[in-house]
Amino acid sequence: MLSRIWSAAIVGIDAIKVGVEVDLSGGLPTMVVVGLPDTAVQESRERCRAALKNSGFPFPMRKIVINLTPADLRKEGPSFDLPISVGVLAATEQVKPDLLNELLFLGELSLDGTLRPVAGVLAIAAAAKSLGIKGVVVPADNAREAAVVPGLEVYGFKQLTEIADFLNHPEQHLPYQLDSQAELANAHANQLDLRDVKGQAQARRALEIAAAGGHNLIFVGPPGSGKTMLARRLPSILPPLSFEEALEVTQIHSVAGLLKEKGSLVTSRPFRSPHHSASGPSLVGGGSFPKPGEISLAHRGVLFLDEMTEFKRDVLEFLRQPLEDGHVTITRTRQSVEFPAQFTLISSTNPCPCGYYGQ
Repeated sequence: MLSRIWSAAIVGIDAIKVGVEVDLSGGLPTMVVVGLPDTAVQESRERCRAALKNSGFPFPMRKIVINLTPADLRKEGPSFDLPISVGVLAATEQVKPDLLNELLFLGELSLDGTLRPVAGVLAIAAAAKSLGIKGVVVPADNAREAAVVPGLEVYGFKQLTEIADFLNHPEQHLPYQLDSQAELANAHANQLDLRDVKGQAQARRALEIAAAGGHNLIFVGPPGSGKTMLARRLPSILPPLSFEEALEVTQIHSVAGLLKEKGSLVTSRPFRSPHHSASGPSLVGGGSFPKPGEISLAHRGVLFLDEMTEFKRDVLEFLRQPLEDGHVTITRTRQSVEFPAQFTLISSTNPCPCGYYGQ
């Protein structure tokens, strides 16, 4: 028996549709995963086997071959646990196949069949909408994040048994509802507000000019003069995010795994403040399979480099091209991805090593 389930893989901040094909045949009871899976995907065999058994579903004692297409695209992460398990249920005719071509599945499984949140759900939901897929099935903790995409049916579940019941009786389940525009309109104001600062007229004026023109800014002064306090309040005078900008920022944070726990739309300007010991790849992004760095997480917001003179010179050189172009391209042997990086750079430094020159 053969079944096919749709899922997706993340490349940069975008998603690519992945087919999960499950075939049952005669032979010794084994489960084989092919299609360039990484270690986490290979380990899904044991998680799926235990999750199905502990959820009360009979596991077929046959040879099971799972093919992830396209075969030349590297698959990574635990988000394929759910589509593989649903594929096994469909191949053994324990769930109806009627909705499998209309939905996209992703989620990590615990050994008891509980669904755990995964990263990159918003990017995958946006890709599903553009590909004409009717809806997505995700862990309950990811439903709010996926529902940000308008016009897409989102079904969030906590247990594998609930998904089986949904596929067999879809009329008994309603999609998750979220009004993204209302959520953006009701966004809470930044707790750190420039209006709370008394005095500092020259520094406040500099922040206002930087906010109005998108200029970069450096504060020079002794410790305790208010450099960090002022910099942290810059987002409070920046224009509020539009829905398209909020969606773009949220997608980057989703891919980075910052929205896994009941995340939703990012409604305020990002403020990122990496430590001066940060490496170049941690700032611009990188890894064997590139992930966004601090400058991309600060997209549409503020990147604050406290004690800028303590950063290594070669690390600061990494910022030259992104500051000019508004994006950064990470090239590796297997792939090349582009991350957006339009941010306002604010930095601070002491006037000398001791910090009190001229005092």
